[in-house]
Amino acid sequence: MCLILFAYRKHPIYKLIVAANRDETYKRPTASAQFWQDNPEILAGRDLEKMGTWMGITKGGRFSALTNYRDPNETTAGKRTRGELVSNALSFPGEISDYMEALTMNDSIYPGYNLLAGNAEELYYYSNVGKALLKLEPGVYGLSNHLLGTDWPKVQRGKEGLEKLLLLGQNDLINELFQLLSNEEQAPDEFLPDTGVPLEIERMLSPLFIKSEEYGTRCSTVLLISNNEIKFVEREYFSDGRINTQTFLLPS
Repeated sequence: MCLILFAYRKHPIYKLIVAANRDETYKRPTASAQFWQDNPEILAGRDLEKMGTWMGITKGGRFSALTNYRDPNETTAGKRTRGELVSNALSFPGEISDYMEALTMNDSIYPGYNLLAGNAEELYYYSNVGKALLKLEPGVYGLSNHLLGTDWPKVQRGKEGLEKLLLLGQNDLINELFQLLSNEEQAPDEFLPDTGVPLEIERMLSPLFIKSEEYGTRCSTVLLISNNEIKFVEREYFSDGRINTQTFLLPS
């Protein structure tokens, strides 16, 4: 993922609300969200190049999602794929707090990342760049390709939009979240972050929903967890203009 907006224990019905965009090169082979044949407990899309994932949930309600930390000077040679962090979190047999704690001792084996993992009752964040394991308090959060709490323009806009949507009832929330994620407005130059990439790239990456010739938002995902039900909705975007939407309902 390159943008994860989430409300943790801030809604009267949904304990966890997640709205996220996955940005990737268009040519990278990807499987749509499904229950994995090699681990039927996991519901997630899949990167078919490295066989990891960017966001998923289990039948038991464990959630995990990932963003890369943007550093154009970082080398990935000899390092493990970040996508396995999510799949490993989802398949870990013990307490998720133990999994997250173990990550703090292996910072150097992955390129820079931000990882969320937990469930509707207990949610953790860790970055191997920020190096602080956090058990999150109830709140509205936004995470892109820097540390949690870094208010890039897209993060600010997304959080403000999510906070407004928390006032909505149950019926239109999913569609409104997808509408929020589809915002293509670029940020003014004076508000762009300086992450070491050229200015034209910063501009291209600044909207919530990214479009360019070779790279952009490949899918949007909305996750809602209530006391009784998990709703997982994935919307994929294709180069020919097609949009494919899948909805999965699980007991929680």
